[in-house]
Amino acid sequence: MARRSSADAGFLEFVWVWNRRLHNDTPSVHRRIARWLEGRETAGERRLLLMAFRGCGKSTLIGLWCAWQLARRPQTRILVLAADASLAVKMVASVRRIIERHPLCRHLVPAAAEAWASDRFTVARDGALRDPSMMAQGIGGNVTGSRAEIIICDDVEVAGNCDTPGKRAELRERLAEAEFILVPDGTILFVGTPHCEDSLYRHPKEEGAFLRGYRRLAVPVMSAVGASAWPERFSREAVAALRDRVGPLQFQRQMMLQPVASSAVRLDPAAIVRYGEDPDYREAQGRGVLTLLGRRMVSGGAFWDPAYGRPGAGDASVLACTYADGEGHHFLHRLTYLTHDPDAADDPATQQCRAVAAVLRETLLPVVRVETNGLGRFLPALLRRELARAGVACRVVEHASTRAKADRILAALEPSLAARRLHAHESVFRTSFPGEMSEWRPDAVGARDDALDAVAGCLLAEPVRLVRASAAARAPDWRA
Repeated sequence: MARRSSADAGFLEFVWVWNRRLHNDTPSVHRRIARWLEGRETAGERRLLLMAFRGCGKSTLIGLWCAWQLARRPQTRILVLAADASLAVKMVASVRRIIERHPLCRHLVPAAAEAWASDRFTVARDGALRDPSMMAQGIGGNVTGSRAEIIICDDVEVAGNCDTPGKRAELRERLAEAEFILVPDGTILFVGTPHCEDSLYRHPKEEGAFLRGYRRLAVPVMSAVGASAWPERFSREAVAALRDRVGPLQFQRQMMLQPVASSAVRLDPAAIVRYGEDPDYREAQGRGVLTLLGRRMVSGGAFWDPAYGRPGAGDASVLACTYADGEGHHFLHRLTYLTHDPDAADDPATQQCRAVAAVLRETLLPVVRVETNGLGRFLPALLRRELARAGVACRVVEHASTRAKADRILAALEPSLAARRLHAHESVFRTSFPGEMSEWRPDAVGARDDALDAVAGCLLAEPVRLVRASAAARAPDWRA
């Protein structure tokens, strides 16, 4: 019997051979995507959009698809564009490994590898083409003068390059250059998931869609009737747990492939679990244990978003204090709106630092993060002085925020509320915090959000379980 060549193998067979070599199965969701890609090739469709949920393995499949293209037509030149050059390099390096090991790609491995790097390589081919067989490039890189038969736009839209209209316009402008790199009758394949409302991956039939006219395949993690696209790995229970962890907004975008608007998010204070108990600190056998509601606390911290305006005017100066247990539940135990007396002898900053020190003494927290953007730059040193004077062992960490405030608030509060993992002491409900939550909108201008920002700072911070205490001040060690 004649030996089957790579030119005869369809893409699904190519994937199956690779998985057999790795002793893996080929799940149904991968078979569906493989048939779609091969079908578009047969139909001669050259503008393609593949959307599949995070964790689906779409980048692995696209890597195999690139190797399959080279195995059939070694003269093919493929350019991989990604939001970051390192992401594109991962794709190219993966394809290079496939070519080196796949039984149907042996003829592609050159005898003398003149260009066989992780970011670009050239397979054994006839002729002397200037461009490599496959090359990686970040979306901001210079690809002028390159030519390609296939361009892969792999995750070119990420959270950091689409959160403002200006960034989205710049991204579209750079992607438009791909048309000048592509040879006539070449193929452009976009692969990704939406990260914003005005996503690149809006349905190609929508008016104003960037990929208008593209042939689209969307594979959400759950179908309209609730069936999992990959039940062996993403069971209903696993999907529900994931939704609780990431929050409804990111779940809809990344897993259900729906470019939901941030303005649709509502922070409902009724989703907070209310409690009235205080923490209990005890020592046994020389070790401290802090419990709250019968649960042992393992980490905690405070976040101070300072302001220096007159009381009742301008931004509020807010200190948020939280604990966390070993199961991922957060306990917002104190939320203090700091004020000062304009007529007092001490300056406003010193007055507020003393108030912060008093709260930290009461809560036994190991760390406080101070927002240093703008006016808070000199506060950490002043706060350290007041903590030392009060004999409070608490580490002061300077924090400069780089993400947009609305993004921070959403990333911190939405998943915690959706999973019912945010608890708050009843004293918190006697502040204006519940009102801030219910009135807040991501796109609102001038809305009160100082307390929301402080709480978000606590929730987004890494748990701190160790503290450097001076000899003069040593806090009870209650963290596991």
